[in-house]
Amino acid sequence: MLISDLTKYLQTIAPLSLHEDYDNVGLLTGNANTACTGALISLDCTEAVVQEAIDNNCNLIIAHHPIIFKGLKKINGKNYIERTIIKAIKNDIAIYAIHTNLDNVLAGVSGKMAEKLGLQGVQILAPKNNILQKLVVFVPTENATQLTNALFAAGAGNIGNYSECSFASKGIGCFKPEAGANPQKGEIGLRDTAEETKIEVVFPSWQLPQILQAMKANHPYEEVAFDVYNLANAYQNVGSGVVGCLPKAIAETDFLNILSKIFNIKAIKHTQLTN
Repeated sequence: MLISDLTKYLQTIAPLSLHEDYDNVGLLTGNANTACTGALISLDCTEAVVQEAIDNNCNLIIAHHPIIFKGLKKINGKNYIERTIIKAIKNDIAIYAIHTNLDNVLAGVSGKMAEKLGLQGVQILAPKNNILQKLVVFVPTENATQLTNALFAAGAGNIGNYSECSFASKGIGCFKPEAGANPQKGEIGLRDTAEETKIEVVFPSWQLPQILQAMKANHPYEEVAFDVYNLANAYQNVGSGVVGCLPKAIAETDFLNILSKIFNIKAIKHTQLTN
């Protein structure tokens, strides 16, 4: 297994495009095409963590917080950040940061905390806009079902708690094959028409390459007529924080005690109690 195999899998869970603008995620040091001897997971990457990776023959560190947060002008070991980077590079240790992109997915950090707290009906607290895209594609009606199924299989059509969502409308397509064309139907130089179905599906923007690949592989035309639109709609599966309900109402102080026990913390900063 290559390091890239692991990082590509992580990106299916938390795509890099979901990170906040101020953040720095992805492979920070190392060669992605190197065989992975083992992976060590940590909250932060420090000199001690790099040494632990060396001691356990792990050449990949998957850290939540990026060791390189802002641009570095010099790397001469004057602080722990520079020393950590030097130590990792000298020992061929790759460092991968999965920070706010993991925070921003429903099954990420906040979602896991909600799971440990036993919350029900968990939803994203502040969904992000401008994540969704819509594909509109025109296909011969007899091929519409095959194409729609292929788009669903590629990840399109998921809206909230619903899957395989699409809209289809029928119409007449017009075309004239020119010299060099190889039309499925019709003749070179003659205008023709065909009964076609317009299929519309939505998907998160990072899935666009696989959606288009599935579309082209399952479309009978050599020239596919399609449009891709950016949507301003909020995407309910991506955003900051989560909100949910406890199985039953409890006192605020009891909840804080549960929080302290589950996460093994001795100090909790909280808003003013309501009673």
